[in-house]
Amino acid sequence: MDKKTVLALCAHPDDAEFMCSGTLALLHAKGWQVHMATATHGDCGSMALGRKAISKVRKAESAASAAVLDGACHCLGCDDIFIMYDKPTLLKAVKLIRQVRPLLVFAPSPDDYMADHENISRVVWNACFAAGMPNVKTPGARPWRQPIYLYYVDPLDSKDKFGNIINPTCQVDVSAVMTIKETMLCCHASQRNWLKAHHGVDEYVDMLKRHDAARGAEMKTAYAEAFRQHLGHGFPQDNLLKQELGARVRSLTGR
Repeated sequence: MDKKTVLALCAHPDDAEFMCSGTLALLHAKGWQVHMATATHGDCGSMALGRKAISKVRKAESAASAAVLDGACHCLGCDDIFIMYDKPTLLKAVKLIRQVRPLLVFAPSPDDYMADHENISRVVWNACFAAGMPNVKTPGARPWRQPIYLYYVDPLDSKDKFGNIINPTCQVDVSAVMTIKETMLCCHASQRNWLKAHHGVDEYVDMLKRHDAARGAEMKTAYAEAFRQHLGHGFPQDNLLKQELGARVRSLTGR
């Protein structure tokens, strides 16, 4: 492949910034083309603006964040809080993967605190599997038969909805790019400002640093991101993150 491409397809604006933008920044520095996508524009993410108004704001914020890594921004056009695992959503995801043609995909955790994250996680999994099937029709986007490396990002607070800690299969030291990660997150000013007004402190950035510092402590570094690699039938079994990022990656499975 002339250009290695990575796609982060998460539920809402700022999800990828929290959970995998550091790894995206490291890959970008090694020449990878970055695509960031959401299922929704975050149309329920405001206490003051209506759905159309906040969607417009958050669309611009997402584009600004992706631009930090010279990346492209996409949205499946689902409704916030109402993301479903259904045929229309799955076909949108398949079409996006065929258009972007990634080698590597990041998806939300299959175990998380809200259904939007879990539903789009299943959608991304099946879309990666189906992207090469010619009988799955997506007009305007031809099948993509390249085997896709799929990694699930950490859930919020690194635990599932029952409070169980999620154990990753690998961790990535993102200490060197934490400033970039913070810059990308702060592009989502509508969310940051709301939390600052509500909490009286910059909870948006503090939450990011607390989470990554906790994962960093596990690998004896300042900040880290954690992932679980999808290793089911039909998916690559080697650890692409380890191959690309070398000593920055701590594998917990021997891969």
